[in-house]
Amino acid sequence: MSSNGSQLNPRLLRLSLIPALHRRAMLLLMLLTLIILLWPAPRSSSAPVAAPVTALAIPGLLADGWRDWQLAQLAANWQRVQQAVSAVHSAIVADARLRHYAIEPGDSLSRIFSRQGFSQQQLQQVLAADQSLLALDVLRPGHSLTFTLDDKLQLQAMELYVHAGNRVLYRREADGEFSYQELLDPGEWHSTTLAGTISGSFYQSAQQAGLTDAEIATVHQLFRDKLNFSRDIQAGARFQVVRSDNYVGSTATGQSRIEGVRLFNRRQQLNAFLHDNGQFYDASGESLERAFMRLPLSRTFRVSDDFNPRRLHPVTGRVRPHNGTDFATPTGTAVLAAAEGKVIRVENHPFAGRYIEIQHHGQFKTRYLHLQRALVRPGQRVERGQRIALSGASGRVTGAHLHYELHVNNRPVNPMTANIPLAEPVPDDSRDAFLQRVAFMIEQMEQETALAQLF
Repeated sequence: MSSNGSQLNPRLLRLSLIPALHRRAMLLLMLLTLIILLWPAPRSSSAPVAAPVTALAIPGLLADGWRDWQLAQLAANWQRVQQAVSAVHSAIVADARLRHYAIEPGDSLSRIFSRQGFSQQQLQQVLAADQSLLALDVLRPGHSLTFTLDDKLQLQAMELYVHAGNRVLYRREADGEFSYQELLDPGEWHSTTLAGTISGSFYQSAQQAGLTDAEIATVHQLFRDKLNFSRDIQAGARFQVVRSDNYVGSTATGQSRIEGVRLFNRRQQLNAFLHDNGQFYDASGESLERAFMRLPLSRTFRVSDDFNPRRLHPVTGRVRPHNGTDFATPTGTAVLAAAEGKVIRVENHPFAGRYIEIQHHGQFKTRYLHLQRALVRPGQRVERGQRIALSGASGRVTGAHLHYELHVNNRPVNPMTANIPLAEPVPDDSRDAFLQRVAFMIEQMEQETALAQLF
């Protein structure tokens, strides 16, 4: 499927929304129109008619020759009508096999499948394939689904379009089960500098400068230990932000990240710069991160299943990634937040069970699956080591355990071996490159600020 496969022709999309009975009526009307248009018109009596030679030579055969010519013309026209009708029918059938659905506020996959006439069995098969990815749990306006059906209008494939650089294809395999394939395009990142002077609150001034709510929250978290934004910010304080936006070709994916921040408040100067490892450091390379816990538990439990992105299904032999580490925790064991952050998901999934997802500083996220009970809610801020849940055996599992995932830049990594923030300085082997990058961004900030002041 091409990169534009999920963006159907608007005419075909409109046609697919017409009920089948109406489409048949339209087809019949087109057929009648074609017959009328292709029916041979009677020739004018003033125009000479080239009659067959035999009709001229043998009296009485003129009418027979004219009738034979008319029949031949009708046969040729009828063949053209059949070809045109066949083409129209093929287009309608092809369109019926391809359906496009734009996600609306409040949509869920279960509701969408019901509207499309797909069975609960098909829904469960797709959700089973999505268990290790959980991409279908966060359907939002702007996302879309493209369904591919067979001759019997049974679901054969489904593509989730998140943005131009992120699509997921769910495809039915020979055994009837579904598998998934991520279609990722990292695109390119283009940086811009946003600057402003604080008048009123930092939030309002940052919004006016072009920062999003999520980016403003990132700045708050970076400097929260050094500055009280509601009390210490003075009118006239200045800020500079280097932000990168992601593009695939000329299409913005909607992804952005802060790469550098400087804040001038009275005699205080605060700064933070993003390293390639996803952590923030100040201009001298000292860490601004708060340390992670390696294990989200108060004590060590046996690892019952390791992280393995290439794990093979024991029955089908297909790759079924295991994107986390499983701990053999008894039901009711306290689950702790691996680091401070914001709860962004508390969901129930037929296979992953009850789970929690937390967004931490920079590019880090954690997931906690198969919980018995969640002790936090979406939008809540949590501290490192805070009790967030009780482990359990929810979802499709063979026994009680905790499945723990760590994601960096939206990709799962091994939480037992990953380079997690440990509040240490920039590594020696990348220090020079980091400081050069910082110097470049500071120069970029100064130039953009000076240019803005001219206008």
